[in-house]
Amino acid sequence: MNNTFESYNARTHRIGRAVCALCLILFLGAPFLMGAVLGGMPDMSAFGRAVLAVGPVWIISSVAEYLIYTPMLGAGGGYLAFITGNLINMKIPCAINARDMVGAKSGTPENEIISTLSIATSSLVTILVLALGVVLLLPLQPVLQSPALQPAFDNVVPALFGAMAYKYFRGNVKVAVLPVVAMCLLFIFVPSLSSATSFMILPSGAIAIAMAYVLHKKGAKAQ
Repeated sequence: MNNTFESYNARTHRIGRAVCALCLILFLGAPFLMGAVLGGMPDMSAFGRAVLAVGPVWIISSVAEYLIYTPMLGAGGGYLAFITGNLINMKIPCAINARDMVGAKSGTPENEIISTLSIATSSLVTILVLALGVVLLLPLQPVLQSPALQPAFDNVVPALFGAMAYKYFRGNVKVAVLPVVAMCLLFIFVPSLSSATSFMILPSGAIAIAMAYVLHKKGAKAQ
């Protein structure tokens, strides 16, 4: 079993690295190629200043997401999730739900397989839904733009993660209470940070880890 799983992981890393490199070339090259062909290349000095202005924030956010999500998803799920994107809204909830349904634990071969299958399924479903959305965009436009439904669309993501979070908060109230309170107060007093939720994963995760460590040490002393 171990040899088979190691062989599977090795092939996953080879394919994942190759596809990541190809996607990186395509993602970065396509805009410049279109600009060169169509004669619409941007001002590179302005482009460089923009990258320096927002790049550090996204680099930190990307590293934080990699460190947090990769252990949850495993190799195959991690490659698929980061290539296809939309981790917070779609891939992470799908992988966590699938893992909980089968009772798999993080870091196990079962979790790796389940995460990969769930994220692959999520990606295919997303493609199908987007294709249907493009076909049905005009017929459904009056419904989608209805003022009566707008509040529902504005709260889909909070509703999704609120329901998922409650399950984990309920099982780890002592660990969860401090980061939840800290982040709520921070967003209340500094509303502009609400647009940088990915970046705020790092400090909130650090608070949760520190709380878990303190509680563990107290429990060890009590024993």
